[in-house]
Amino acid sequence: MSKFKIFISIIIFSFLLIGTSSIKNETRELEKKINILTKTFSQKERNFNEAQLDYYYLTSPSIIEKKIEHLGIKKYIHMEYSKIFLSMENFVNIQNQHVMQKTLDEKKIQKK
Repeated sequence: MSKFKIFISIIIFSFLLIGTSSIKNETRELEKKINILTKTFSQKERNFNEAQLDYYYLTSPSIIEKKIEHLGIKKYIHMEYSKIFLSMENFVNIQNQHVMQKTLDEKKIQKK
């Protein structure tokens, strides 16, 4: 009877020892993944904050006015909103329209 109790105690101890080590390994792997994600998140957050700061600084009207005064541009003309392209696709489409219009105009001139 005492050998049976010792055998069961050894089996339970072995099971708990193996279970504890496997849980510890999984926890370590999760911590590594969390650390990697935290580092990338903090780096992206820092990049975002820097980009936001650059945007606010560079687009500040007072900064733009100071740069214009510094460069000595006396006849500063504001750019029309229609000349600002929101994407490269819009720019390419307008360029294609201009090229097509020029070719049509040239064909009309040649016909005359």
